[in-house]
Amino acid sequence: MAAPVDLELKKAFTELQMKMIDTQQKVKLADLQIDQLTRVQKHAKLTHAEITALPDNTRLYEGVGRMFILQPKEEINNQLMDKQRTADEKIKELEQKKVYLERSVKEAEDNIREMLLSRRAQ
Repeated sequence: MAAPVDLELKKAFTELQMKMIDTQQKVKLADLQIDQLTRVQKHAKLTHAEITALPDNTRLYEGVGRMFILQPKEEINNQLMDKQRTADEKIKELEQKKVYLERSVKEAEDNIREMLLSRRAQ
């Protein structure tokens, strides 16, 4: 009777270990993406602040590939605000994803603890 229990526990532990490794990698990836999006957001905010300080008749160019296109000040401001908004939304999504991943690992750990306690009680 002890051999099937040991095999079952060993299988549960290996599954948990695989899940932990996978989740840790996903959390690290989410952290990297959040850092990158934060930099994009900060860059857009600083650029927006600099552009708003310029006079309205200033000629502004947007870099597209290897060339620069003359754009109205309003258009560039709108693009920067959109960039900030999208980065903010993606950051919120990634943080929710991280919370979900950490919660799922915690639940798996709790399930194995319960299994161990029930096996010890028998």
